Amino acid sequence: INVPVGIAAIALTPVLLRESRADLAHRHFDLAGAAASTSGLMLLVYAMTRAASDGWGTMTTAGLLAGAVALILTFVAIELRSPHPLLPLRIFRSRRLSVANGAMTIIGAVTFSQFFVLTLYLQNVLHYSPVQSGAAFAAFAVTVVVFSNVAQVVVGRVGVRPTLTAGLLLSAAALGVLTRLPVHGHYFFDLFPAFVLGGAGLGLSFVPVTIASLTGVDRSDAGIASGLVNTSRQIGGAIGLAAATAIAASSTSNYLHTHPLLAASSAPALDHGFQTALWVMTGVLVGGAALVSLLLSPPRPAAQPEADLVVLDEAA
Repeated sequence: INVPVGIAAIALTPVLLRESRADLAHRHFDLAGAAASTSGLMLLVYAMTRAASDGWGTMTTAGLLAGAVALILTFVAIELRSPHPLLPLRIFRSRRLSVANGAMTIIGAVTFSQFFVLTLYLQNVLHYSPVQSGAAFAAFAVTVVVFSNVAQVVVGRVGVRPTLTAGLLLSAAALGVLTRLPVHGHYFFDLFPAFVLGGAGLGLSFVPVTIASLTGVDRSDAGIASGLVNTSRQIGGAIGLAAATAIAASSTSNYLHTHPLLAASSAPALDHGFQTALWVMTGVLVGGAALVSLLLSPPRPAAQPEADLVVLDEAA
């Protein structure tokens, strides 16, 4: 279904979007930074994927992880020295922006991972068809749309930090419900309530985390901040998906070792692995909620113009 959606987007882009050009004094591309960051992240995802089959303690996995860390550190060194960096590291001096991107990384990691794990559960354990699996997620998608609009009102009344914290905790609660998924599950009893709760949590998370990532950013850095928060979501999704896959596969393998009569593709073994991955995602979301609650500072009030202060003093 992505192909027709992509074609429609390409066709509508020239009609709906106006041309814009950045008002920059330079037109340089940080090729070295782009190569180092892309290679490092790709190698990190590949290492976590290989760990599921080779094991976390093998020389292959250790070597791949070491190479990924080296490339990411190389990217940092390049950005610190580059006159026109791909990602100016000074932008992370804003604690609000840094925490917001950390939260978005967590949201992306859990969102991508849970959809993947739950799709495998629906198809390999409950034996849903691909069409039935897609239809099963409709409750989740509709709830996200509804609560994304609700979140705008909630943020305006209680602020970004309480709304984002509540969204992450709701998502964690939904995953907590899903950790008990049985082998012979029933959609409306075992999945539907958690899908509605998870959709509400995701809707209440996306809006405030986006606002937090852009609030207080200089206009000249707005494009970088916007691109950064979207990149954080994609990076989180890639790493989270690789980690969830590795965790589920390892858990399933351990379960099979203690139950040697079961086949590798047996529903109880797969279900155990999926439950383990969902438990880990739940813990990650709770940690993200704690991070946001403790470290996400409210925006600084705008400085009052000096002329207004003089008028107020005279009125007093």
